[in-house]
Amino acid sequence: MSASNEKKTRKDAISETPKTAMEIEKQKAEKRSNFLYGLIAVVFVVLAVVSLIWKSGIVNRTATAVTIDGQKYSAAEVNFYYQNVYRSFLSSNSYFISYLGLDTSSSLKNQTINATAASMMGVEEGSSWFDYMMDNAIHQMTTIQKGLEAAKAEGYQFPDSVQAQYQDSMDSLKTAATSSGMSVNKYLQQNLGSTMTEKVYGQQVLKLLQYQDYANAYADRLTYTDEQLEEAYQADTKTYDKASWEYVVVSGAAESTTDADGNTVQPTDEETEAAKAAAKETAKATAEEILAAYNSGKSLESIAGNYEKATYYNTTDATYYDGVVGNWLFDDARKDGDTEILEVGTNYYVGLFHSRGREEYKTVDIRHILITPETGTKAQGDEGYEDEQTQLKAAARTKAEEILAQWKSGEATEDSFAQLAMENSADGSKYDGGLYTRVTKGWAVEEFNDWCFDASRKDGDTGIVDTTYGSHVMSFVGYDLPAWAASVTSDLQEKAASEWSTALSENADVQQSDFGMKFVG
Repeated sequence: MSASNEKKTRKDAISETPKTAMEIEKQKAEKRSNFLYGLIAVVFVVLAVVSLIWKSGIVNRTATAVTIDGQKYSAAEVNFYYQNVYRSFLSSNSYFISYLGLDTSSSLKNQTINATAASMMGVEEGSSWFDYMMDNAIHQMTTIQKGLEAAKAEGYQFPDSVQAQYQDSMDSLKTAATSSGMSVNKYLQQNLGSTMTEKVYGQQVLKLLQYQDYANAYADRLTYTDEQLEEAYQADTKTYDKASWEYVVVSGAAESTTDADGNTVQPTDEETEAAKAAAKETAKATAEEILAAYNSGKSLESIAGNYEKATYYNTTDATYYDGVVGNWLFDDARKDGDTEILEVGTNYYVGLFHSRGREEYKTVDIRHILITPETGTKAQGDEGYEDEQTQLKAAARTKAEEILAQWKSGEATEDSFAQLAMENSADGSKYDGGLYTRVTKGWAVEEFNDWCFDASRKDGDTGIVDTTYGSHVMSFVGYDLPAWAASVTSDLQEKAASEWSTALSENADVQQSDFGMKFVG
């Protein structure tokens, strides 16, 4: 499994102009000669050059905005990280932006964090949204700088995949710019602010990718003994256990009221509350009938079929959460055969508990090469669309078969498979040679999952699997940790890596320049 992240550096310019102007004024006062006019002419030339430089945005881009342990970052470089943090925040909170009181159409420098946002994010109410984003950007910059310094001190060698991922990123940027009818710089400036350039963007993308690779390598090197894994599991069994149970959900939602013509009628507040209460009472009575029928010897599944508002479910991998159902399932006193009627919002659950425990099955390590169908010329709904899609999928399958045959006719090693993945796969895992480790049941789509966890699967098996994503050339690397141990290991690695990352930037000396910061955001 992999990912991506990055960094930067730069300087100030144009700091000599005021000094030159002051010197000229002094000379003007001291010398009343024809030479004075020559100096004045020089001043005009200097000022004209300064004006051109200012209009070109060079000052905005190169002015030092932040210094971290003596390393200077230009406004353009800082803006790269600021925009990275800001856009990531918008993506992660897309459904809550207005709720948080954030106006994306205006500068964050003039917006303060409201009480709701402050409570959710753990920051001070009334503080600036710009400062919030900037603090996170500087933290990211510091972590990357210190991480890359650590990698250099260690003599860490970045794999070729980092450069390949960087090149693909830059190629994608150029393709996006061309399709938009813009130069790369114009495209970047439209999307990331007027200070951004292709050079600055590329430098920071490479640093992000290098840091992410080094951070992943650090985490992957962390290993734990069986005793350590068992201790961590026992300290928090609810997090790692899964529960098996059957349940019927009885809807208690009130139906909308309609008139004789079938039109929805808007009820009064009193009528609405009364309808809700009546619907819940009916649902509760239905749940009690279902439980009684189960106690008389019938199955929950067969009983649920007799009620329009009842739906049957059966799951073997329920996880814990702090709520009505979660707390009932993971109560230490729970035993096989326990039943209960649980009120959850407007619904009632008729629950039948079976078991709780950790998943002992072995996770698997696999490599794959995803071949996606080409884009067709017809839109869905057009005549011939289905036939075209069938042909495109068949072509993708044929290409997958050719790649598998190519591998088999060559060295047929894991390394040669990884190379083919890098060259051909449409999946992001190609930068890791198509590798996915400690894959758990249900992690992937059904066809992919079924191939990985086929009971007859053995090391070295290969094959082709067709899914909604395309055709996958599969290579079974081997079995790995039990599912519960893989989950514990992942959490321990994540915690240790987070502490390592935090420690990187703890004692850094960070300075902000008021002048350079004017051009950030």
